[in-house]
Amino acid sequence: MSNPKFNRDRLVFKKLYERKNKVNIVEDVVSIDRKPENLTADDWSLIEKSARKMASAKSDNRSVILAFGAHTIKNGMTPLLIALMRDGWITHFATNGAAIIHDWEFAYQGKSSEDVRGNVNKGEFGLWEETGFYINLALAVGAYEGLGYGESVGRMISCEGLQIPDITDLKEVALRNITSDPDLSASAIELSGLINRLGLKKGFMVIPHPYKRYSVQALAFDLGIPFTGHPMIGQDIIYCHPANLGSAIGRTALRDFLSFADSISNIDMGVYLSVGSAVMSPMIFEKSLSMAQNIKIQEKKHIDDHYMLVVDLAKADWDWEKQGEPPVDNPAYYLRFCKTFSRMGGEMHYLTADNRDFLLALYQTLSKL
Repeated sequence: MSNPKFNRDRLVFKKLYERKNKVNIVEDVVSIDRKPENLTADDWSLIEKSARKMASAKSDNRSVILAFGAHTIKNGMTPLLIALMRDGWITHFATNGAAIIHDWEFAYQGKSSEDVRGNVNKGEFGLWEETGFYINLALAVGAYEGLGYGESVGRMISCEGLQIPDITDLKEVALRNITSDPDLSASAIELSGLINRLGLKKGFMVIPHPYKRYSVQALAFDLGIPFTGHPMIGQDIIYCHPANLGSAIGRTALRDFLSFADSISNIDMGVYLSVGSAVMSPMIFEKSLSMAQNIKIQEKKHIDDHYMLVVDLAKADWDWEKQGEPPVDNPAYYLRFCKTFSRMGGEMHYLTADNRDFLLALYQTLSKL
């Protein structure tokens, strides 16, 4: 039985410098001193409460996790994320594949965000050589070296290049570990095949990133702070490129999921901030909390005192704290992120706000503590 599939080798890719971009990070970056707008007195009260919770978690060495969607990067919020990291307020960042791409493109060329409608119509959307080539190669190398998804890309930005192994060495590793470490053996075979197919030379491949000071994942790599990527197959433009390896995506993303779950294991008396992530954040949180709870119960413990703040633009009149979960005939029931987090125990609040206003207000409040 035949198994037809799309042949990506037939695609024509353009150079990234040919693409018109909507965001220039140098011009559109948001200063950490900018005054937040559109926040009510109740909003400020909730943000101040969240800041106090973060300060308490920090003093107790508990997890303070910030999960966010791609618009947090696209909106020029990297200085805020970097400041939160440098000042020790965040112990773990979690995001999706699109945010990792935007962060990389800003570091590489200072620009990102294309015209989706127009470029799909021209058959050009996502078909940009450097983005697909470099990110996929970083993930393949990272998969072989035991790195996570965000860590692989962050290291490439920080080091401004990749170390390409010798194919002969990879074959030896594959043969030597085929029984003792089949995962390493398989990743060595897959990377050697990719290197051969792309005609790459062994040694350090220089990849300049002149704007890497704007990269959150690069600084996270430098500081040793987990920056985990949680992609979904087919959702990001790097899947269009023939250098894409599903195995590398799987290995690096699984390591990141387990890293995330490990941070969730320390969330009791900690803080979880979910900003602009309607699907990824709640989905990985509920599985990770269940796994962490399973281990805690075996230790005669339980995770009960975690604090969750969910931030998004969607209006929500339902009071999740006082009214509980809404009935299925209420539209609020279908706010996936609120419904999921309301089931996670602990204390959960929802804030309707632009991610720029929220992060500005949060950082400026934290700075006064």
